[in-house]
Order: sequence, then structure tokens, then C-alpha cells
Amino acid sequence: MMLGDLLDSGSISPRVSAATKRQALSVVAEIAARSWGLKAPKVFDALMEREATGSTGVGYGVAIPHAQIEGLDRLRGVFLRLVPPIEYGAVDDGAVDLVFALLAPVGSGSEQLRALARVARAMRVAELRSQLRQAAGADAIRALFSREARPSAA
Repeated sequence: MMLGDLLDSGSISPRVSAATKRQALSVVAEIAARSWGLKAPKVFDALMEREATGSTGVGYGVAIPHAQIEGLDRLRGVFLRLVPPIEYGAVDDGAVDLVFALLAPVGSGSEQLRALARVARAMRVAELRSQLRQAAGADAIRALFSREARPSAA
């Protein structure tokens, strides 16, 4: 599975203005509702419930909010590029501008954890973060995530 497979062109927003973490997660919930017929308040509540256990701001300007959502048929992703970056309570106390939200079907425990680890590994790569920050639009962002899983020649 490539991370690009988790993203639809409609689930990528390359220029989102949000003043707070709550607003950013509300945008994620609205995109999920529009893209997959979910109820935005339920998605938002699930994301906020997860945030209450600890921030999903992982450092380097990245947040990876995640939750299990009733009504999903498979793992899905929502990607936001926040302009300007926001205070998120990240582990490095830095502002966040790249948000990759991972939404999973209820009961997808190990599959969700594997996908979460894959997102985290990809977002640790400085070159990818830089390219995501410079990408022209949703298609370019999806292409970056679609090629991240390809092995490089040694």
C-alpha cells in the first residue's frame, strides 16, 4: 500500500487557513464528510477524543491525527497544508503546517497501526516535507505520496 492510495484528490487541501488545532481538525472532519458520506461531527469528536490522550503533533511541522470511524469501508487519509502554521502542542513545541489525518474503520487495529507507522516514517523524511510544502496543488501532493513507497536503487 502506498500512502497515495489513502488519498483522493478531494481529500487533499493544499491551502487551509485555520487558527487553532480544533479548526484544523474541523476542516479534516468536513472533508471526510464530503468525500465519504460520513457525519462531520462524529469524525471531529473521534479526532478530538484521540487528541485528548496526547497531541498527534509529531515534530518538524507535522501532525498525524487519527481515529477509527464508524461507516468507513477502508483506511482513508486527509491531507492539509496549513497557511500559516498553527500552534498544535507538538512534541517539539513547533508550529504545524502539514497534517496527514488517518481515518480507519472500526476494528482495524493492526492495519491502522501499520498505516500510522508508514505515515510517520514518510513524514520524518526532510526532503518529502520540503516537497510537500512547495507542491503546486492537490495532484502534486498526491503524486509525492504515491511515489514515497518505491524503493530506491542502492
